[in-house]
Amino acid sequence: MRGLVDHGAMSAVGYAAPWSVTPGQQVELGLSCDQPVRRVRICRLDTQAAEFVTWPIEATSEPDAHRSFDHGSYLRLRAEELAKVPALKGIRFELLLTRNTGLRTILEAGSFRLSLRDGAIALETQGNLLFTEKAPQGVWLTAELGLHEGEPFFRLRSHDLLAPYEFKQRLRDAEWHPRGRDILFGADSSRNGLTLNARFAAIRLETSQGPIAWDFPTLLPTGPILSSGGPGPLMLDVINQPTFCVTSARWDGSSFDPRLVPSHYNAIHCHDDDMGPLQWPASHRAVVPEDAKQGVYAFQVEWDGGYERIVFFVVAARVSSPLLYLLPTATYLAYADEYLPDHLYEWKCDDRGHRFAIANGLKSLYDYHSDLSGVSICSYRRPKVTLRDDYNYPLCGCPHNLPVDLHFLRFCNENGIALDIVTDHDLHRHGIEALRGHRAVVTGSHPEYMSTEIEGALRRFAVEGGSIAYLGGNGFAGTVAFKDDLMELRRSPLESGRTWDGPISEQYLSITNEPGGHLRSRGRGEFSLVGGAISLMGFDGARPFTRTPESHAPECAWLFEGVESGTFGSEGIVLGAAAGYEVDATNRALGTSPDTVVVARATNFPADFFQDPSRWYEGGEAERAGRRCAEMTLRNLAAGGLIFSASSVAWCGALPAGKAMNDVGRITLNLLNHLSASQNRR
Repeated sequence: MRGLVDHGAMSAVGYAAPWSVTPGQQVELGLSCDQPVRRVRICRLDTQAAEFVTWPIEATSEPDAHRSFDHGSYLRLRAEELAKVPALKGIRFELLLTRNTGLRTILEAGSFRLSLRDGAIALETQGNLLFTEKAPQGVWLTAELGLHEGEPFFRLRSHDLLAPYEFKQRLRDAEWHPRGRDILFGADSSRNGLTLNARFAAIRLETSQGPIAWDFPTLLPTGPILSSGGPGPLMLDVINQPTFCVTSARWDGSSFDPRLVPSHYNAIHCHDDDMGPLQWPASHRAVVPEDAKQGVYAFQVEWDGGYERIVFFVVAARVSSPLLYLLPTATYLAYADEYLPDHLYEWKCDDRGHRFAIANGLKSLYDYHSDLSGVSICSYRRPKVTLRDDYNYPLCGCPHNLPVDLHFLRFCNENGIALDIVTDHDLHRHGIEALRGHRAVVTGSHPEYMSTEIEGALRRFAVEGGSIAYLGGNGFAGTVAFKDDLMELRRSPLESGRTWDGPISEQYLSITNEPGGHLRSRGRGEFSLVGGAISLMGFDGARPFTRTPESHAPECAWLFEGVESGTFGSEGIVLGAAAGYEVDATNRALGTSPDTVVVARATNFPADFFQDPSRWYEGGEAERAGRRCAEMTLRNLAAGGLIFSASSVAWCGALPAGKAMNDVGRITLNLLNHLSASQNRR
């Protein structure tokens, strides 16, 4: 369903493409605004105050257009494709209806329209209702509309052997005129109503020259689905990014791997709130100058009385610093536009981005579709209204993700720490070559999601002598896959908390067909790479760290030079201290290396900090209670590098601002200066 953007919460929204650019490249702004645009400027956000740059910006003929969103995925056989079909005799397809309300279209074919009306299937032709029939929901059905001895008929049967169902109706005096019009699955040609929440599979056209078939691939296609059999191939258009690689009627539980049994996964799942990458015309474009500084930038769109900023990143074209900062754009994209309806969650602050997401039906990878299946794929070619420098997360009432990472970058700029910049998307694309020439990789505050290519590049970097400064918490956890502007996440049923869990049978990613879920389930990720993984999550008061006796050993003491107190990090912009929101702890049984040293620990977290109930402890509840902690770690590697883990999403938020200094700042500077001066340059 297409509709104008609801600008009630935000007068301007948009996206930059590409999301990350190097000097010399062009970046474009896709914009929707309900106000006359007075000016568009570019500002740098990782300085103490927003710093406007004088890059030339070209405005198009529509610099302040009010754009529209098109919600809902469906399938289309175009009339020009159907014109190639000789003597069409019937249509057959498999269908699994999920949760739908009101009137939805299942099939529009010539003069016939098959619809779902509050749980009953109805067939009409030229405005005349032929029948209604209560149909099973949540089970695979085969629907068939065809001709028998020149007379139309409709048949619907269930694949459920425990509850067999079949309905057949001859359509006397009805005429089928399929030519000259598109055939649509899950939508009607008016596009005024909601599309169908359903799975489709095994679409067949019966013709005088035999059947024409479409089977959905397990790998996400780059264009239309091509037919097999009969004349052709014919193109079946897939509109608005439905979910591929889901179980079909053939799945029998014998395998969970679509690469082994592709016929078990030859279905797609359409949702009425799906939204593919937007194709808004560029309203403004700019070429990044060759001498532009790396960093976090934004198009600032201004109108009388206000402005909004739309973020993009300028990254390293060549090595200029021994330290490389890895911006967690996968995490940014996973959280962007999170729905967070306030009737389900207790908001501690209001945020206009979440209000906009709710008003416009935007969804993050933490959200459910309207039929309660999880949202698993997203694009950076859509507004990311919660990715702002002034963003506060309603669940904790404080900065989260980008603003915290900007706090760290401003600290580095203020204290003369030079950093090259790379994003998750860039590292995925270029692999280990994006890291070579640097001595250390420094992470953002919450590098939760990454592809196996990213994790593998970081692991190889450490094997070859590089260091990793992990300045966050709950990182290196979830597997994602990238394809152009798209990112996909399939959540594991072993994950628990405030978000959706996918069925075990649908853990494999449609972009790559590799397993999704936790990286640690594949021998990768947090414990084996950085020493710890999430131990607690909570939205109340954070805690300070206290040094351990082991931290005073010579191989660790350099980290705390100039730190006089044994306890540090008692203030910060994220929940008020250095250890909070999500924190990590070690676990030898789950993969923490024996040479990982715990150098500081935070304890006494509020009772409402959530602890993973699935983690087993040999000592029972007493040991579990003792593991309610965050553990800062240091590991010296055989190849000459080291791995440091701050173990907390709140760590960077505890850095001082401006010219001030505190113990968290001293520890961070000690770490970065040590890594920068290290002689194991690669």
